[in-house]
Amino acid sequence: MKLDLNKKQTLSIAAVLAGGVVLAWLILGTDKPQPENGEHGHTEAAAHADAEHHGEQAKDDPHHEAAAAPQKGPHGGKLFAQDGYGVEVTIFEQGVEPEFRVYTYRDGKPLDPAASRVSIMLDRLGRPPQVFAFAEEKDYLKGNAVVVEPHSFNVAITAQYGGKPYRFAYEQVEARVTLTDQQLKQNNVEVLTTGPARIGSALQLIGEIRFNEDRLVHVVPRLAGVVESVAASAGGRVRKGQILAVISSQTLADQRSGLLAAQQRLALAGAIFEREKKLWEEKISAEQDYLQARNAMQEAEIAARNARQKLASLGGGLWGGGDLTRYEIRSPIDGIVVEKHLSLGEAVKDDANIFVIADLSTVWAEMTIYAKDLNTVKVGQQATVKATAFESMSRGAVSYVGALVGEQSRTAKARIVLPNPKGIWRPGLPVNIELVADEVDVPVAVSAEAIQTVRDWTVVFGRYGEHFEARPVELGRSDGKFTEVLGGLDAGERYAAKNSFLIKADLGKSGASHDH
Repeated sequence: MKLDLNKKQTLSIAAVLAGGVVLAWLILGTDKPQPENGEHGHTEAAAHADAEHHGEQAKDDPHHEAAAAPQKGPHGGKLFAQDGYGVEVTIFEQGVEPEFRVYTYRDGKPLDPAASRVSIMLDRLGRPPQVFAFAEEKDYLKGNAVVVEPHSFNVAITAQYGGKPYRFAYEQVEARVTLTDQQLKQNNVEVLTTGPARIGSALQLIGEIRFNEDRLVHVVPRLAGVVESVAASAGGRVRKGQILAVISSQTLADQRSGLLAAQQRLALAGAIFEREKKLWEEKISAEQDYLQARNAMQEAEIAARNARQKLASLGGGLWGGGDLTRYEIRSPIDGIVVEKHLSLGEAVKDDANIFVIADLSTVWAEMTIYAKDLNTVKVGQQATVKATAFESMSRGAVSYVGALVGEQSRTAKARIVLPNPKGIWRPGLPVNIELVADEVDVPVAVSAEAIQTVRDWTVVFGRYGEHFEARPVELGRSDGKFTEVLGGLDAGERYAAKNSFLIKADLGKSGASHDH
């Protein structure tokens, strides 16, 4: 019974295998259906025929460009081949400015460079096409111009060898970022246009705020005495004519007594003169008595005038009754008491420096000028003064330039008078001073915020459509707001100004390489 089952299984398997073989033969042996409406299927043979057809076109059409992706050549460049003829394009920049070097091959073997005529056309964003001609040098063809950075462009290669034309093309992108208008708005990136600007060349100096010595007063008593009262304190604000202190002075008492005596003698001499004059006019007394009385009155007038002037020179004023020794010291100006050198009961001399009062409504910003910059600094030049300790800025004009150079420091002093209505500028405060040396009009300038560094380049990101591409620039003068562009950008080009560092950050994220 077991043997019969094995035979049945064997027969079933054989039948299935036979049916499969027949079915496979029928499928493979059947002709493929023809497409309708005269369209032909793209068979392997047809594909091969198409390739041959395109090859013939490449031979007959001088404008045909090989579309195959380049391979890496023996010299590390981009290698293109067509019909056995090969061109390797490199950008060489070791010890020289970047230059094109082209190597040619036939069936993979190097060719004499003189046997080929080659030209390359570069098409950059925002620039007219640039054509490079080539000449033989050693075992390669060398381009006739520098390949400026960045090496981001479309390249069209035209070659002539053996009477046949060859064309190749490739694209190379470097230092480029794509940003839409919406992305620019979201990131607050400002786009401006290059153009002319007025730039002031600035001289950076260090300085210090000082008292305006034209408005600084040293108060001395001019009379010796003893301090009876002090009304002003250091740091206090005083008004012109305000009493600062009161001193008891015997010298002042003597002067006032002398004035009183002179005034009384003058009054007596005046009365005698009037009496003698009347008697002389009435022919009662002699003329000699009249003349003596007049002379005595004139001498009394001189003595009284002299006493008044002495008292006035001491600042004691006229005596109004009371204590003859009372001497009131008053402020000669409005200002701040910056120094006080007397106390109650103290005996002071007539030349003691008892108060220093400063009018701080204006101050001096005094700066140090090195000898090499002396011819640059002129009276009347505008300057900006900035505090180093906090955010504060003021503008003024140079009012004085020193005529002497220090023997040890080899520097001169100059100063600027600054308005100080709020008292922000305090004497002794260190400041930075930016002096506008001269102003010039430049044809092309960019905002100082636009200048960035990429690799070892100083760049500005130019905008071309939705692309921003780093443009290495040569810069000239700058005043902190605008910077002159000597090369790398033309007038009328759009560029990223405010927040341009965000584009640099995106460029770093993209990992753009320096691919040759």
